[in-house]
Amino acid sequence: MSLKSDFELMARYNQWMNARLHAAAANLDEAELRADRGAFFGSILATLAHILAADMHWLKRFALAMPELASLEPVRAAPLPALVRGITFPDFATLRADREALDEVIIAFTAEATDELYAQPLGYLDSAGERHLKTSALVLRHVFNHQTHHRGQVTTLFSQLGIDVGVTDLSALIPECGA
Repeated sequence: MSLKSDFELMARYNQWMNARLHAAAANLDEAELRADRGAFFGSILATLAHILAADMHWLKRFALAMPELASLEPVRAAPLPALVRGITFPDFATLRADREALDEVIIAFTAEATDELYAQPLGYLDSAGERHLKTSALVLRHVFNHQTHHRGQVTTLFSQLGIDVGVTDLSALIPECGA
C-alpha cells in the first residue's frame, strides 16, 4: 500500500468521523456543548474547536511549504484561529461549516499529493516559534493521529451523556480484499 492510498483512507475516515460527531453534537444545545465536563479542553465544543484549529494550523504549514498544490489554496489564504485552550469559534454551526469545508480540503489534498511529495521534508515554525524540518508523511501521520486522539475524548464525553455515536473504528472504511 502506498502512502498516498493510506492517507486518502485516513482523509475519508477523518471526514466520516467528524460527520458522526457533529451529527451527535447537533442534538445538543449550545449550553450543553459548552458545559465544562472535566475533559482536557473542558467541553465538547472546545475539544472539537481544538481539533479544527490544529488541523488548520497544520494544513497552513503544508500549504505554505507546497505552493504547487492547488488543493491547499483555500487554506493558504485563510486566517488562522488562535491555538488556545478554549472555544475559538462563535457557535457550533460556524464550527461545523468550517469543519466540513476543511475536510473537503483534506480529501482534495490527499488526492492531489503523491508519494514523492510525502517523502519531502516539511519546514515549519511551531506554535512556540521554533523551526522544524521533518518528513512530510510523518507530519501528516501526526495530524491524523492527533485528530483521532481528540475525537476519542469527544466520544467519551458523548458516552457520559448517554449518546452513542456508533461505530468509530477505521476498519469500517477499509475495503475487503478483492473489492
